[in-house]
Amino acid sequence: MQNLLSDVVVVDLTRALAGPQAAMMLGDLGARVIKVESPDGGDDSRGWGPPFVGPEGEQESTYFLSANRNKESVTADLKSAEGKEFLTALVHKADVLVENFRPGVLDRLGFSVERLHELNPGLVILSITGFGHDGPEGGRAGYDQIAQGEGGLMSVTGAVEPTKTGVPIADLLAGMYGAYGALAALHERSITGKGRVVRTSLLASVVGVHAFHGTKWTVAGELPERVGNHHAQIAPYGMYHTADDIIQVAVGSEGQWRTFAPIVGLDPMDERFATNSSRVVHRDALTAAIESAFAEAPADVWLARLSEAGIPSGKVRDFQQVYEWDQTLSQGLLIEVDHPTLGRINLPGPPLRFDNNPHAGARPTNLPPPRLGEHNAAVRAWLDEGRTASTQ
Repeated sequence: MQNLLSDVVVVDLTRALAGPQAAMMLGDLGARVIKVESPDGGDDSRGWGPPFVGPEGEQESTYFLSANRNKESVTADLKSAEGKEFLTALVHKADVLVENFRPGVLDRLGFSVERLHELNPGLVILSITGFGHDGPEGGRAGYDQIAQGEGGLMSVTGAVEPTKTGVPIADLLAGMYGAYGALAALHERSITGKGRVVRTSLLASVVGVHAFHGTKWTVAGELPERVGNHHAQIAPYGMYHTADDIIQVAVGSEGQWRTFAPIVGLDPMDERFATNSSRVVHRDALTAAIESAFAEAPADVWLARLSEAGIPSGKVRDFQQVYEWDQTLSQGLLIEVDHPTLGRINLPGPPLRFDNNPHAGARPTNLPPPRLGEHNAAVRAWLDEGRTASTQ
């Protein structure tokens, strides 16, 4: 399979998660991603654990492994003359540069936007910050949970008190938005020949997924509230207890309600429950009635009944169950790579499939997350070849 971005070179100056996620997504699509790390320990996430895996003295953080597949690693001190010269050479050959420094850091290193575009007018620069590159709080450091709170996401998550999501969703979303913006800028460059700066932030990523909660406030003037494991504006839609376990049920239309209600012994025309609006208003009573019925049989019995009736429903799986599930495996969402010290390992795979490619992503094979500085010699040799060719 031809890599979709096989002609794209990405310089990844990022660390932690948002930036590495963006660069990894471009790598998953076939780009050559060269991750530039500090010689003194590299990406911060290399030290984030436990767990660490591998032989003593060569251990790897599973956190780092999660966001750095399909990349090469080189080390350079960007504060030194040699490091600046190295980055300059990379910029000349790059199509995309990804950075998530605090605003102003790259400028102080001598690589302002103006300087980068002087070196390479076609360079697409993806800049990811915590709260934006400008504005009254543009210089704030960005950390996922802080952004979840500041961006309102925690106010609608949980049951009793504001709760963060179980994954660093602000970081991950910022990476996704960043990759999507970089691809748009690359498309524009194919027409104009000029690169541009693409900016996003953890704050922007969270506000960008407010969805119906956002318009509930901006249009209707109603402040969204936490409803735990139930949908704020659809009922019944949420998590319910059965005789032995929990299941989730989503009744998303009036037709589904008329099918579902008799299954749990309810009259679909009961005035409290006859419409979605009335069911939302009387959610507590509806939930109690559903769980009273569900208590009469185990989860598997109810899931079978609901499936037969065409009512969307499902289990709440832990990660072991997810990665052993035939459906997950059928979608190519678990990939095998050969790591230089860990051997053959399984990683969560890219979330996109193209044509009949049996595995997710757009590469014929996936690269393991690199060891720190693993590709120093190869990348520097590649740069030297380019310099030699340009002088002939």
